[in-house]
Amino acid sequence: MRKAFLLLPLIAIAGLAACQTVEGAGRDLSAAGTAITQQSRDAQADL
Repeated sequence: MRKAFLLLPLIAIAGLAACQTVEGAGRDLSAAGTAITQQSRDAQADL
């Protein structure tokens, strides 16, 4: 029972860290998508 009380905060911290990582990856993918969209518009404008 005592081990469960010791592991619970560690599991919670790991879960929060994973959420931060996924959020950061989502921002990176969004920025990449924006850059690709802009490049595509620039290429179409040059035609």
